[in-house]
This record gives sequence, C-alpha cells and structure tokens, in this order.
Amino acid sequence: MINFLKEYFMLFIKGVGMGAANVIPGVSGGTIALVTGIYEELILSLKSFNLKAIKLVFSGKFKEFSKHINLNFLIAVFFGVAISIVSLAKLLEYLFHQNELLVWSFFFGLILASIFFVGKMVKTWNIASILSLIIGVAIAVGIAFLKPSSENTDLWYLIICGIVAVASMILPGLSGSYVLILMGNYKLIMLTSVSDPLNNLNVLIPVFLGAVLGFLILSHGIAFVLKRFYDATISLLTGFVIGSLFVIWPWKVSAETINGKVISYEWLLPDFSNIDNIYAICFIAFGFITVWGIEKIGTSISLKSNKS
Repeated sequence: MINFLKEYFMLFIKGVGMGAANVIPGVSGGTIALVTGIYEELILSLKSFNLKAIKLVFSGKFKEFSKHINLNFLIAVFFGVAISIVSLAKLLEYLFHQNELLVWSFFFGLILASIFFVGKMVKTWNIASILSLIIGVAIAVGIAFLKPSSENTDLWYLIICGIVAVASMILPGLSGSYVLILMGNYKLIMLTSVSDPLNNLNVLIPVFLGAVLGFLILSHGIAFVLKRFYDATISLLTGFVIGSLFVIWPWKVSAETINGKVISYEWLLPDFSNIDNIYAICFIAFGFITVWGIEKIGTSISLKSNKS
C-alpha cells in the first residue's frame, strides 16, 4: 500500500513538473514526461480514448473503462499538471520579473540533463536514427527564428491554440508556450486567463476543447509511429530536446519587442567575472541534478512496484 501511494505521489510530482514546464516559454512538458519515464505510458493511455472506451462508458462498465484508459495514472499526472499550471502561472511570472537569468538557467539544466536520459532510450543508433536526430534539432532551432503573430480571440483560433498548447505535453522539446508566443496568444491564455479562470471562460473553454482534440489526434499519431519506427521517433524527439536548448539559452538579451513582449533575442556568451553568471552556472547544475534525482527515484519506485 505504501509503495502504491509513493508511486502515485511520484506521478503527481511528475505532473507538476510537466505543468510547470508548459508555463515556461521554451520548455516542454513532453520532455519532462520523457525524462521521468512516463512518456510511453502517457501516450498509450491517451490513445486508449477510443470507440471501445465509449462503449464501456455507455454500457455502465466503469471499472473496465477505468482499467482500459489507465485512469488512475491519468488522474495522478493531470491533477499535478492542473495544480501546477494554475498555481505556478503567477509565481513564474514573478520569478521571471525578479531574476530571469536564474530561471532560464535552472530550466536549461533540466533540459540539458534530459538529453542523456532521452537519448539512451534509442536502442540502435544508425543512419536513420542520426538523420532523425538532425531533423529534430533543425525543426526546434528553426522555430526559434519565426516571427510572432498578433493576439487573436476568434473561436477557431483559440481552438487551434489549445491543440498547440497540448502538443508540448506530447512532443518533447516543443514548447507549447513558446509556440503560443509565436501565435500571439501566450499572454492572453497562459498569464491573463489561467491566472483568473472564472472571468475568462470564453477563452479557456475553446482552448480546452482544442486541447482535448489535440490529445486524441497526437496521441494516436505518436503511438502509431512509436510502434513502427521506435528508434527514429525517439531520435527525432531527442533532436527536439537538443534544439530547445537554443531557445532557453540563459545568456540572451531582447533584440525585438512588440507591446512589451519579447519576440526575438540576441544570444551571448557568459562573462564569468560577473558573480550573477556564477550563480547561473550553479542553477544549471541544480536543474541537472534535479532531473537525475527524479529519474533515480522514479526508477527505484518502479523496481519496488514490479517486485511486489
């Protein structure tokens, strides 16, 4: 029983990590899922929302439905995601305002460490795997150079934003928040609406509908390619993760802004004669160690659960 509670508490914590990552532009909740070892289970669980699941619900077979969609797992993870997004939206906005360098440094360390844990999931490195890796890096870096659109509150556009936002939970290295910046709706959705949900239901409801649609489409698509092209898919995702390091490089200054919102950066090399940059390196190390610790704890709990 204790191991059971520990397992689901860890799933909740991993969900919290995913939610926090989804709030930060440049960081992917899918990366957190991948590095903490729940990515494939997450994809397969989401994929199980199909006709069979609908039939089980309408037949009143709720126990079979729960088992079919891995409901306990999904509740633990997405409860963590929801709590994290709602509670951390204002906190992260405050932290960015107080010391943007250290926040970026911590997340840079998280993503840097995840490259190793994600990359080692590739069973065989061959020409196809390496090519997929390069393509993934190129796509992620290319996104960083796209120019953002202006804010748009049209219903159809908000639904698309929901699909995009949820993509970051499913596609490691692809930041839903960063793409929302490119789409012009990051402030509207992730800061204004999430921080005050009851007064912004006209925004959040279509975004939620888009998110549900995105989960169904993307989970089935990724499950399909993972089953048939596992190494190439994981290599591509690893490339996404590597490319995202370019976006969240801590030492950058705003090169262009629109209405006070940064839309492009100038990347710099750190000056280690500055004590702030030494602190930044420490936060990178802290982020790196955090991922390593989560991975070790998760592995330990999984092994104990399997033995019992």
